[in-house]
Amino acid sequence: MSNPLFRQARQAVNSAKQAAAEGGNTEASVSKAKNALSSAYANSNVDEQRQLRTLQDELNTL
Repeated sequence: MSNPLFRQARQAVNSAKQAAAEGGNTEASVSKAKNALSSAYANSNVDEQRQLRTLQDELNTL
């Protein structure tokens, strides 16, 4: 995908998952990921939005 906000959201979710796995500051990384997801969702197409919902579900499990 060429949407930079989508890429940032995906990276932020991956960072939050990594922080949770390593016992790091999960609260801050989850908050950052939520903000990134929100921005990306507002500026994405339907296919990207579907993938972002999947990322949101992953984030909700942390």
